[in-house]
Amino acid sequence: MLRVAVVGSGPSGVYTAQSLVQQSTVPGIRVDVLDRLPCPYGLVRYGVAPDHEKIKSLQQNLRAVLEDERIAFVGDVEIGTRGLTPARLLELYHAVVYCVGAARDRRLGVPGEDLAGSCSATDFVSWYSAHPDASANGFTGSGTGLNGRSAVVIGVGNVAVDVTRILARGVDELRPTDVPEGALRALEASRVREVHMVGRRGPGQAKFTTKELRELGGLPGVRVGVEAADLALDPSFADPSGLPAVNRRNLEVVRGWAAGDADGDDLARGIRLRFFLRPVELLGENGRVAAVRFERTEPDGAGGVRGTGRFEEIEAQLVLRAVGYKGVPLPGLPFDEARGTVPNEAGRVLRDGAPSLGEYVAGWIKRGPTGVIGTNRPCAKETVASLLADAAELAGREVAGDPLGALRDLGHEPVAWRGWLSIEEAESALGHALGRGRVKIPDWAGLRAAAREGSAGHG
Repeated sequence: MLRVAVVGSGPSGVYTAQSLVQQSTVPGIRVDVLDRLPCPYGLVRYGVAPDHEKIKSLQQNLRAVLEDERIAFVGDVEIGTRGLTPARLLELYHAVVYCVGAARDRRLGVPGEDLAGSCSATDFVSWYSAHPDASANGFTGSGTGLNGRSAVVIGVGNVAVDVTRILARGVDELRPTDVPEGALRALEASRVREVHMVGRRGPGQAKFTTKELRELGGLPGVRVGVEAADLALDPSFADPSGLPAVNRRNLEVVRGWAAGDADGDDLARGIRLRFFLRPVELLGENGRVAAVRFERTEPDGAGGVRGTGRFEEIEAQLVLRAVGYKGVPLPGLPFDEARGTVPNEAGRVLRDGAPSLGEYVAGWIKRGPTGVIGTNRPCAKETVASLLADAAELAGREVAGDPLGALRDLGHEPVAWRGWLSIEEAESALGHALGRGRVKIPDWAGLRAAAREGSAGHG
């Protein structure tokens, strides 16, 4: 028998568990998928925008894997607390695969970044996705960024597009989704009427995908505009032939918005796409952000940009930065701070340059925050191939006979699959009581209380 712990139940963790049971020739393999949250699915539950129902439906594929009799979901178990160190995990399991993602957002590193009303897009996404760690302080109540008329989103990737869309979208279109009730009410009361999505390079280098970009133009009652002066700076705008196909398609969309930029001034909300602007300072008023000061950039001829010494300011009572993610060190594991990853070779964790038997990584903590959800499949398969190549040596290690019992002895109260199903039932009941579809429970206490309702069942 081979007992494996997979730490993290997002796509990379679930794909790793799936590959283990599909590829293994070891009889009686058992995989426990551990997560610090009582809910599975990681960023598919807590990172995919609520109005992206097609992507969120991926949960059904992940569910099918977690319902395999050889795989068990073990929620509400955090590594590094109550004695559960990586070293202790290796006493409970023959092998451990860490699929913990990249939870830290990158900062701008400019003056004024810590003013009230300046937040990470990650925090905004977590708030409207009902992550139990999320704070509502920046987005609800009087004097918050949603009470201002203008928001600036810094970044031109899909996360930036998501938060721009949620800020501009009418609340009636969000009501049928699983947005938590508190966030829905705050978005309904929002006074934001202009959203500026700003990138330091040109539209030909932007990282958003065309499907997500086009969605901005399909929002009812929303005008999308682009500055002609920004487009004129991008050499690829006039001749996109040398660009990858997705970038060419993006330019076609932007070109259409530029042609119709004067239309729709009577609409309720506006989105402005700005390019070749680099943030240099967030300007405050009475302790809150009031504007962002940008330096105009221009192509440097080598694929990058350089500053021009010309500046402009954009009014903003809310600033969301969406400029990328970094991995977070896990106590007890080696960590490459520069790359934001755990040092590894084909998924095998390296300690002092040598593979550490029984310790593996997959997903963003292995390769950095790159790729799309599907990229995690081949990444997981590579790691699993390394683990299974070590299987004979791993199976010879002596481990605890009952790892879940050992977790309870350490003071953990694992949420099994039955507990997660109970959370789902409670969220459906909450939505019904509110006259909506299923609505997420946004707090730890509520999730744990719902999970206890199913504690008599078995995962």
